[in-house]
Amino acid sequence: MTTAGPHPSELPHWVDDLQTHGRYTFTREEALAATGNTEIAVAASLRRLRKAGRIVSPRRGFHVIVPLEYRATGAPPAEWFIDDLMTHLGKPYYVGLLSAAALYGAAHHAPQVFQVVTDVPTRPLTVGRIRVAFVQGRAAHSPTETMNTATGTIRVSTPEATALDLVRHANACGGLQNVAGVLRELAERLHGARLVDAAKGVERTVAQRLGWLLDHLGAQDRAEPLARALAAGPLFPAALRPHVPDRGLGADPRWGVIANTEIVEDE
Repeated sequence: MTTAGPHPSELPHWVDDLQTHGRYTFTREEALAATGNTEIAVAASLRRLRKAGRIVSPRRGFHVIVPLEYRATGAPPAEWFIDDLMTHLGKPYYVGLLSAAALYGAAHHAPQVFQVVTDVPTRPLTVGRIRVAFVQGRAAHSPTETMNTATGTIRVSTPEATALDLVRHANACGGLQNVAGVLRELAERLHGARLVDAAKGVERTVAQRLGWLLDHLGAQDRAEPLARALAAGPLFPAALRPHVPDRGLGADPRWGVIANTEIVEDE
């Protein structure tokens, strides 16, 4: 005898069971399989859960469970669902820029947006009070580390790749002055040889600017291997702040950087 599938009203119980087992995301297909009901019936049940604030849907067909302690913000932290979301979207990614720096303890100012690097243009997300910004980069090739979260793991750019990304995408990080403040705190996490390896994946001018900034911030020892590696090839002049007049200044002999903007130290 064949048993009928669960009634759509049982979907909330299935969601509760997922949370009990430490899982906070699911797809529409999984909800359909769990209930055995029609798409229309399951869609209606999902709408009720969204209206009650029990789930949010950052992308079509992908749902995030909102535990009671995060009802006020409308969503759990992005770290809880970003890995599952990017897997669902089929896109390589890593947590980067200011968000990665914060995970390494270099939070010059608390990031207002969770920054994720992926390989194709991706529209931003707003889930409750959580905002996720996507920056286009070499997500499949940049060095990363795996970090544990409350719900699983996430990919995070290494400290060295993070430092290079901060300089490369300075405009997305509050400007070069803010980047310098973050680098000051991140510098102690940098390893010279790994920095040289990570720099192979970015433009030489980005590596030059980062080296100059590290010197300026008193982290010459961290920058020395990078200076030696760059000296082995052509060192073309690079403005510290691109697309800004160089004011007739000369290039720094060690890095080839034209200091066309002032970096003010603020301890």
